[in-house]
Amino acid sequence: MVLSFCAAHRGAALGFELKFLWTRSPAMTEPVRILLADDHTIVRQGLARLLEEQPRFKVVGEATDGKALIEQAIILKPDIVIMDIAMPRMNGIEAAKIIRKQLPKTKILILSMYSHEHYIHELLETGVSGYLLKDSSGRDIIQAICSAMKNETVLSPTITKVLEANHSPNRKCSSIAKRYNQLSNREREVFQLIGEGRSTREIADMLCVSISTIKSHRANIMEKLTIDQPVKLVHLAIQMGLVDPAF
Repeated sequence: MVLSFCAAHRGAALGFELKFLWTRSPAMTEPVRILLADDHTIVRQGLARLLEEQPRFKVVGEATDGKALIEQAIILKPDIVIMDIAMPRMNGIEAAKIIRKQLPKTKILILSMYSHEHYIHELLETGVSGYLLKDSSGRDIIQAICSAMKNETVLSPTITKVLEANHSPNRKCSSIAKRYNQLSNREREVFQLIGEGRSTREIADMLCVSISTIKSHRANIMEKLTIDQPVKLVHLAIQMGLVDPAF
């Protein structure tokens, strides 16, 4: 069966042309249930259209942020989650860790515009089934889903090159990555929300804690990341790809 679909988004690095040749696999008897997570509507719509054209795939839900993704994943228990990294409320790295812990049978495919080595290593260690860049073709995405269902790991050529170029048994993580790893789960959550430009009161309300608690977390985060001004936390979060520059 030959199917084609084109969803080209000309902005930034978010677009990808979706053209592909699909051959049904006799080994796949039940539809693969897929949950999508990306804060860009055009990306979700393009992916949903691509996947729904396939007789073996079924999109069971969509999420626009990490928190909503986790909530839907727990309820829907999809076979595969296709998700971005830079999402509001909770980034894809932290969301992937929670999903892997609570739903170990659910496969995770990362579809991102970021190819930072630190993210690649951390996500692969978390147990994701694949890491694709958003310039991947529709064929690549289809093949990645099929490979994930066969317990194979799939990486975009660019991701593979990043790993090969920086591979060394004695190579240490960058200083920023090591500092970020020192943050507790709660501190990472607060850092994410600060990066989104949310006020101290907003963060306190969202996390159901006092303003003084958030101020204490912020001070600890700044100390661990060696940041001397709160505004630099926003710049660092964007630089690390934890939040979208649009925030």
